[in-house]
Amino acid sequence: MNDLVLIRRRAYGRDQYYRRRELRIELGDYCILEAERGVDYGKVMALPGEIKKEDLKKQPKKIIRVMTKEDHGQIEVNREKARNAFQTCHEKVIEKGITMKLVAAEYSFDQSRLLFYFTAEGRIDFRELVKDLAAIFKTRIELRQIGVRDEAKIRGGIGPCGLHLCCSSFLRKFDPVNIRMAKNQRQPLDTEKISGVCGRLFCCLRYEDSFYRTAFRRFPKDGDMVITPRGKGKVIDLNYIKETVLVEMEDEIKQEFSLKDVNHE
Repeated sequence: MNDLVLIRRRAYGRDQYYRRRELRIELGDYCILEAERGVDYGKVMALPGEIKKEDLKKQPKKIIRVMTKEDHGQIEVNREKARNAFQTCHEKVIEKGITMKLVAAEYSFDQSRLLFYFTAEGRIDFRELVKDLAAIFKTRIELRQIGVRDEAKIRGGIGPCGLHLCCSSFLRKFDPVNIRMAKNQRQPLDTEKISGVCGRLFCCLRYEDSFYRTAFRRFPKDGDMVITPRGKGKVIDLNYIKETVLVEMEDEIKQEFSLKDVNHE
């Protein structure tokens, strides 16, 4: 199964594996794809690798071709139509008093499907809404309920680090994050300070956790008595990134030492 490439369908769709066949495909290419109904498009996120057959959730479909200039023009037309559809759907939601928050809309490449993404508290009965939208747009309508992390991924933004949100720039799936990870990284245990724009704990706490757990085994613990080039002292703080240890000496002076210069008493 080494002829498979990972493709993100449309702008907001899921990542799925597709067979490239004999096509020459590069990372970042946009391709026209086989779909459950008709054809769709997507962006190449990862090139072929060794994929075990049992890891595939369903039989991979084929890549039809790399997108042409005309195909890209069709995508722009679809996006403009989707923006108008979003506004129409938003007005219908308000009109019907449905307690849902519309997040985005997008067409499949051949416009055989129009997808709306929304967030809501609990389950929503949107059957009447779907009927109205199908009558207006004359195509298959799908409403997909997503979580707040998915909403942040779609909307994008800047994190407190000053960089684009991890979820909208490179993360392909959301793994569980817990407060223990923040504690391992010596972060403040105030959820407001360690939560992203979605209101959930920072995703980076998860994928940086293995580094901190490894570093933890190499460092002394808070309160340990250690020997430094300046004499004995007590550990009062650690910096895993700089690989330094802050020590309070016997004369109560605090001094920072490199980890390699600190030994247990």
